[in-house]
Amino acid sequence: MTQAAAITEAITSLMDAETRFGLVRVESGQFFQEWSTGLPEIISDEKISLDVVRRRYLYHRAGGDLLEGTVMLLLVSPLLALAGFYDPPFKIKAEAAVALVLDDGEEILRGRIDVLILQERLWVMVLESKKTTLSVWSALPQALAYLMANPNPNLPIFGMVTNGDDILLIKLVQTDTPQYDLSRVFSPFTSVRELYSVLQILKRFAQVVTS
Repeated sequence: MTQAAAITEAITSLMDAETRFGLVRVESGQFFQEWSTGLPEIISDEKISLDVVRRRYLYHRAGGDLLEGTVMLLLVSPLLALAGFYDPPFKIKAEAAVALVLDDGEEILRGRIDVLILQERLWVMVLESKKTTLSVWSALPQALAYLMANPNPNLPIFGMVTNGDDILLIKLVQTDTPQYDLSRVFSPFTSVRELYSVLQILKRFAQVVTS
């Protein structure tokens, strides 16, 4: 009998994700060039907007850890808007449900991803912070599981995971052996230049997935 399980419960470590899906990390500069090369320039108005985004975020962050919805409102949504993902030809689904049937057919993993963009080729996850701030690394196993549910396995898929303080970008390709790699961790908490870089990368993702 096929059993259903929540992704957050079934995939709790990077080893879980790599073992269940046969994932291999490719630590080659050639595999995930989109986060480091060919990045589009951002204009002065966009930098001014990001300065405001960061200032607001720091103001509210100074009061303590922020919940998921607040991080989405203060940081993620403005970034996606500036990157152009709220305009044609992009489409957005919030709290999109995903289901992943494992190869043996005996288990279905289910979950909800915060934002699904552009025909399901860019997925965004926002970690929920409660009494202590969660590391972006703690969400990586689940993020990889969500990316494996991509209905277009012949195309590369990109993801972004953030807890507000840090941002991590992911690329996954479902070849015969599924492969993935990661960007460095960007920390808007430390410098607005980190947000400039993230916006450039998101714009680059937009170019790639619409080409």
